Amino acid sequence: MISIDIDERVSIARKSLSDAMSFQASGDLESAEKAYVRVLHKDYRTIDILPLLANVVAKRGDAETALYYWDKLLGLNPGHLVALMEKGALLRQLGRSAEAVGCYEMARGLSPENPLVRNNLAVALADSGRQPEALAEFRHVLRLQRDNINARHQIRRISSLIVPFWHIAMMNDTRRNDAFEAAIRLAIELRGADAQILDIGAGSGLLSMMAARAGATNIATCESVPAIAQTAERIIAANGYREQIDIFEKPSTELSVGREMKARADILISEILSSDLLAEGVLKTFEDAHARLVREDAIVIPRAASAIGCLVASETLSNYAHVGDVSGFDMSQFNALAPLRLPVHGTMTEWTRLSDDFEIAAVDLTARKHSAALRKITVPVQANGTAVGVVQWMKVDLIEGVVFDNHPDGYHDGGWLQVLHTFPQPVDVHAGSSVDMLVGHDGTSLLMTPIA
Repeated sequence: MISIDIDERVSIARKSLSDAMSFQASGDLESAEKAYVRVLHKDYRTIDILPLLANVVAKRGDAETALYYWDKLLGLNPGHLVALMEKGALLRQLGRSAEAVGCYEMARGLSPENPLVRNNLAVALADSGRQPEALAEFRHVLRLQRDNINARHQIRRISSLIVPFWHIAMMNDTRRNDAFEAAIRLAIELRGADAQILDIGAGSGLLSMMAARAGATNIATCESVPAIAQTAERIIAANGYREQIDIFEKPSTELSVGREMKARADILISEILSSDLLAEGVLKTFEDAHARLVREDAIVIPRAASAIGCLVASETLSNYAHVGDVSGFDMSQFNALAPLRLPVHGTMTEWTRLSDDFEIAAVDLTARKHSAALRKITVPVQANGTAVGVVQWMKVDLIEGVVFDNHPDGYHDGGWLQVLHTFPQPVDVHAGSSVDMLVGHDGTSLLMTPIA
């Protein structure tokens, strides 16, 4: 009797399965789903039916129910590679990329050399904002499939997101490079070839290699961006300085004496100045280095830097910084959302000087502590015009006798840009008058604004 019941159940299940597959082939997904569910209720070939059902439900547009069936399958067989991949795809479709990463990581554990698995994991990692890990996965895909154009493209795309565009321009900046190398050579002459050197912000490794070329034998450098650090390590090795330079893939705040460094540094080198002087956390980085990583009498390169600027008028820049009437509508309230800063480059952007140069802020990078510094100044106006803001550049005191600046009158092809700091609203000015301004910094950014 029991045998007859089992045979009958199997027969019904087979009929339902045949119906389901016919419905699916004809495009009747709703009927196919119902037929597959009937098969499941008969406990017939569950492991085989669940993928078919999940795919039909997903194709019908019900991603959540499809996930339910994939989870049901994974409950029966946690190592089901297809289920993990399909579940990951649905999670990405639902915008749940972080969960998708988990699925693809499990799939990678099951099939580590499967290019599709590694590719899908890379995509999910990128969607989740985990670009360095995504980059590593796409590189693995490329090792598995050397002609994979998509992987090659994604490596370039993600690298360009991780690595700021100005790195190559900085490397090609001969004036900057020569100034830093002169300062580094002088420091090594003063402290000796065996001096402990700390280079914060390795970038390409250029400054550390300059120190090694000058004879230094004890150089520690760090870079917090993995893709940049790994590239710098390859560059250092290719140029023959692997024995002299230790590069660490971490920020300087995670270095310690006795672990990465043998002793506190005799010479601190750090080119982490941004075009607007402070935006890269310069002061906090130097404060931490002085407190933990460098000697009290260390030579610091650069030892000081200042932001200089002048009032400017520019219709071109004003159209990026301010808005008024547009197509007969008053759009001026959008100025509250306008950018505080815009990059400019020497004479490449047309603007007119309205004042002489004036100092905005100065920082002593040999100091152990820094505080916000604001002051009121009066800027004499030299020409009539509408001041859109202040174009700012830097003067960098590297070491005694070596100074570098990116003054717009003579610096048009380097890596440092000048920066327009926009006013909340344009200000009409007249030759012979003056503009009262509040200038300085808050520790992380420059401030310059006209005051009544």
